[in-house]
Amino acid sequence: MIVIAHVSDIHVDGGPRSADRTRAVMRYLEELPYDLAAVLVTGDIADHGTADEYAVVRELLNSRHPLLVCPGNHDDRAAFRKVLLPEDTEARPYAPVNQVLRGEGFVVALCDSSVPGKDEGHLEDETLEWLDGVLAGTPHEVPVLVAFHHPPVPLHTPYVDEIRQFGAERLAALADRHPHLRAFLAGHAHTAAATTFAGRPLLVAPGVVSAIRLPWENPGPDSPHVHRDLPPALAFHILDEDGGLTTHYRTVTV
Repeated sequence: MIVIAHVSDIHVDGGPRSADRTRAVMRYLEELPYDLAAVLVTGDIADHGTADEYAVVRELLNSRHPLLVCPGNHDDRAAFRKVLLPEDTEARPYAPVNQVLRGEGFVVALCDSSVPGKDEGHLEDETLEWLDGVLAGTPHEVPVLVAFHHPPVPLHTPYVDEIRQFGAERLAALADRHPHLRAFLAGHAHTAAATTFAGRPLLVAPGVVSAIRLPWENPGPDSPHVHRDLPPALAFHILDEDGGLTTHYRTVTV
């Protein structure tokens, strides 16, 4: 079976709290008695998008497992690329950061849904063309997981839903042309969630740095929507030999 760890929203800000929580998650993954097929980190890597924050991220996200990282709305593409992808010297500094991992029996396409200077998400035409090429170049018997930061549908979390991925009908049309696109993976919401988009599962990783209070959990309009006391968490996505997809969520002790 293929096991992929899915981490999101570490928000490294130069302080000890975000670093300690990220370190605990990575330590948990490193100590697993199993070699993961991949570790995905779906955005909001740095809290302010500075080079100094990404330098800390580079140390924290050191892993024995194959690891891919995409930007979120808190990230800066140029600083992200310079520090975390120094080999990507040919790319334009503010071009979308799109990456693909072709593993044994699976493919993960990590798309940049960030919009420089804005909190909401959108997949640029350049990204959709790239993704179309990845899918077209993958044999139909090989499942493809498509990941990004911003969920393309409302999750009934008002704060996040206002800054979700917009223009998602273009992505849905692309998915219709590629039946081996098995599922979508996202972050951004700081809460574990499972729904559907374009007839596929849409699986949202919980936040590492914090969780978000759902509307029915919030004690009052003046209460903060961010819950900082819950432990960090992550998702495991499993692709089995029969083509099934299962997701488990785990919390981690700091």
